[in-house]
Amino acid sequence: MPKRLRRHSAAIIAGAIGLALVGCASGDGASADYSGTELQGQLTIFAAASLGAAFNDLASEFEQQHPAVDVRPISYDGSSVLATQLIEGAPADVFASADEQNMARVIDESLADSAQLFASNTLVIAVPSTNPGEVTSIADLADPDLAVVLCAPEVPCGSAAQTLLGYGDVHVVAASLEQNVTAVLTKVAAGEADAGLVYATDVLGRDDIEVIVPEGAASVVNHYPIATLVDAADPQIAQAFIDFVLSDDGQAVLQSWGFATP
Repeated sequence: MPKRLRRHSAAIIAGAIGLALVGCASGDGASADYSGTELQGQLTIFAAASLGAAFNDLASEFEQQHPAVDVRPISYDGSSVLATQLIEGAPADVFASADEQNMARVIDESLADSAQLFASNTLVIAVPSTNPGEVTSIADLADPDLAVVLCAPEVPCGSAAQTLLGYGDVHVVAASLEQNVTAVLTKVAAGEADAGLVYATDVLGRDDIEVIVPEGAASVVNHYPIATLVDAADPQIAQAFIDFVLSDDGQAVLQSWGFATP
């Protein structure tokens, strides 16, 4: 199967239910060195929608390091959707979630033994470049005359949005609730919504979107965990990819797309 071409594009709490998470990226970047290891096979990754551009680059670089490994087209969606698919039996080797709660669901179902944090993200207000609703603050999102699109509450970006809105005591009647952050951004960019709450990484370098950093954004941080699934076809390949994500080189890719360390 031909390797997927690199795509260049512009960029809550942990449940007290036994989720074994180990902080990582803020350290020295040390990890197992697989650069000289002859890995061979395929790798199937399920990853949060907000990771799309960064993980496409990571997968491409990983394949360059391991020419005999084929990273299958990555499945991107809301973390809750992906977790449900895994619990229902969808095959995958690696799961990267945009929050710890959905990773906890996967671990509780004995689909993974543990996970490691590898990145973090915050929310911003995205409006069309012309800002037809004249949005300037998070309080403006309560205006009933505005069409505001949010992620559904069960999705990490939706849960974070509800927390952020709660901090400001802002009540929003959403025009629609989407299952992933990409869908929110698509509606805003198309002018189908006056505003939406998305991750800072999703709007990096886009000229069709105006970005407003809302008050309190720094207090609502999504931490991203990654794990090898117990039924991975080749656990060594899966772990090698995770080690690459945690490495200095992998962290540099993530930071180039606007992600922060955990």
